[in-house]
Amino acid sequence: MPVDPLGEALHLLRLTGTLYCRADLTAPWGVAVPAIEGCMALQVVTAGAGHLEVDGTEPRLLRPGTLTLLPHGTPHLFRSDPTAAVEPLFDLPVEQISDRYEILRYGGGGALTQVTYAVLRLDHVAGRRLIAQLPTVVQVDNFDDDGWLYSTLRFVSREAVALRPGGETVITRLADILVIQAIRSWLDSAPEARQGWLAALRDDQVGRALAAIHRAPAQQWSVESLAREVGMSRSAFSARFTDLVGEPAMRYLAQWRLQLAWVHLGETSEPLSVVARRFGYQSEAAFCRAFKRAFGVPPGSVRRLAADAPA
Repeated sequence: MPVDPLGEALHLLRLTGTLYCRADLTAPWGVAVPAIEGCMALQVVTAGAGHLEVDGTEPRLLRPGTLTLLPHGTPHLFRSDPTAAVEPLFDLPVEQISDRYEILRYGGGGALTQVTYAVLRLDHVAGRRLIAQLPTVVQVDNFDDDGWLYSTLRFVSREAVALRPGGETVITRLADILVIQAIRSWLDSAPEARQGWLAALRDDQVGRALAAIHRAPAQQWSVESLAREVGMSRSAFSARFTDLVGEPAMRYLAQWRLQLAWVHLGETSEPLSVVARRFGYQSEAAFCRAFKRAFGVPPGSVRRLAADAPA
């Protein structure tokens, strides 16, 4: 079957902790959004306009149909005009519709701007690695030429208000789609999307090797077996992989396995011996040593942290 490593990486994007907010803002208005560690922010202007300022850069004018993704949870200002006073986001009152949806009404009573805002968390290693390649802001203008974006947002609103069984799952899946569409647009147009790990995924041979690792992390891969998988000599493959990915194949494999194991430990109660085998280690002791060497803590502590975390 044809291999599409970049498409497979997008397929592995999985979002959790989704929170949607519909903001009805009347001029003058200004909101200061703090840093949101480990999360990304997605906003879509559906009526009116607003100015986005990130890291002290020149304000960006966002009009209806503009979708903006802040992949790294960077603090930012959003306001009716570049001189409007701002209030901290968490000081503003909201109407809680459900655990995943709220409405913010704020401003001085003038012209209306409507924005749908989402806070999203990635929980797969492929997604985190892809997001790390993205710039501070991904902005897509005229996103809704065929009308699907507004239809999607209306669907989100209906699901949030109705509180039907499965509604949170529907909202989360729609968030996946919005984020993936924004990233696909950036991948198609940005020169920097042709560099580093993303360039490696697009490479005919190294991309296939990465796809093989991602699909079967527990397999006992070696430089030789990966080279055979993609039809290259050992030396040529090793040099090309390191040049494109930025690290040797075996180091990438080891880090990939351990990052997957970290996520898996927080999601299951499997014995460490089973987790070790799942991610390619022949013994629990070898897995524990490698895990602590990589992260500075034993694998059992990750499980305890997950158990203590608030629901």
